[in-house]
Amino acid sequence: MNNELSKLYPHKMWEIFANICAIPHPSKHEEKILAWLKDWAKEHNIAYDQDETGNMVLRKPATPGYENRVPIIFQGHIDMVPQANSDSKHNFVTDPILPRICDDGWVRATGTTLGADNGMGCAAAMAILIDKNIEHGPIEVLVTVDEETGMTGAFGLKPGFIKGNILINLDSEDEGELYVGCAGGLDANFELDYNLQATPADMKGYEIAVTGLKGGHSGMDIILGRANANKVAMRLLKKGLENFDIHIANINGGSLRNAIPREAFVTLAAPANKTADFEKLMNGLIADIAKEFSGTEPDFKVELKPIETPKQVMCKKCQEKVVNLVLATPNGVVRMSDSMPGLVETSTNLAIVKTENGVLSVANLMRSSVESAKEALADDMRAIAELAGARIELRGGYPGWKPNLQSPILKTMMKVYENMYGKTPEIKAIHAGLECGLFSLAYPNWDMISCGPTIRSPHSPDERVNIESVGKFWDFLVETVKNIPVK
Repeated sequence: MNNELSKLYPHKMWEIFANICAIPHPSKHEEKILAWLKDWAKEHNIAYDQDETGNMVLRKPATPGYENRVPIIFQGHIDMVPQANSDSKHNFVTDPILPRICDDGWVRATGTTLGADNGMGCAAAMAILIDKNIEHGPIEVLVTVDEETGMTGAFGLKPGFIKGNILINLDSEDEGELYVGCAGGLDANFELDYNLQATPADMKGYEIAVTGLKGGHSGMDIILGRANANKVAMRLLKKGLENFDIHIANINGGSLRNAIPREAFVTLAAPANKTADFEKLMNGLIADIAKEFSGTEPDFKVELKPIETPKQVMCKKCQEKVVNLVLATPNGVVRMSDSMPGLVETSTNLAIVKTENGVLSVANLMRSSVESAKEALADDMRAIAELAGARIELRGGYPGWKPNLQSPILKTMMKVYENMYGKTPEIKAIHAGLECGLFSLAYPNWDMISCGPTIRSPHSPDERVNIESVGKFWDFLVETVKNIPVK
């Protein structure tokens, strides 16, 4: 555990977060953190249950005299997105996250994602359970699993597992904002077969390495106009194919469906007698693209490196289909919301592009707060796949969460915030997949809201959480608990 974190306010919340960081917990590998959570509950005499999916609920009875308050649920997901810089050797399955307090008032990790998404939310809920100074009604803490790679825990939640009536999701990322709606999502995965052939004679090997991009959350950060490493790599390949007899050997770009790809790597062969002209063309294009993204990608870097000539490459027609398919696949904001200014309604993230064993795989994550718009985008993807001769699989769909501006918990929390801080919190919807949309399938009568401390660049190694915002977020939660109405 990082003892320095526990010196920050609120001490117990930061101490719990430090313990969470010390235990590896990437998506699909939550067994260690869940075992620790059970031991923690036993240590503090907190009752808990676990469902067949792996979700846990921890229960604390009401403070004497508060039994007539409406039961509430605090909810967070225990898994984290595993992203590291290319020069990092961090193993997310075995190595702890190494948080550090920075002089600018933020906590960051060392070369990796921090896991403040959603470790801070889980830590806050757990700290409330063990705080003996808070008078409260019945409290449950719902800890879900595998949110980041498909919302497995939320999909698996069954009616009757949870008893409360009000759910406060702790997975949004701006203090002073209350979220009442979110986007739904759907994966669109392409597969395109290609043939390999022996590399022609008199060729020189190259690697194109796209690095240094910011990446980030494929929902919340998609509006920022950051470069997509896969798109950058394909632009270079397209011009290479048009001007030289190059041959592509391998493509490896992006790593997670819900993260904007920060890096992409391509190996290829170019005519040995035209290397000077090829390098001149590529370096000129690289300079032009860097200029395009100078405002959003200050660390943009593309290197053209000589390597050993690959022994096998794609056939000529195959590589043209591969590059054209990726270039034709949409990426970024598709439409802005009409009802909430500044909110992205529909987007898509061209997340992963990989070639292996004669198959190109392309993973896209589509998001929309309008179900018909999400379906229309899926139809676009089907059409692109059909034209390219590729296979498409649509999977992992989940609904959005429709805003309810008459929500009782919204009115309560707005009043509490106004009394505490002298201003009205912003009411928003988020262009990301909160679990609330899925919860409403099993618990349609829940009154739900989402809030959190200020977190920036989740799903990337630049992830950080603002220290001051954590204290305000905690004080706000505590005061909210005290003001939950009677049944």
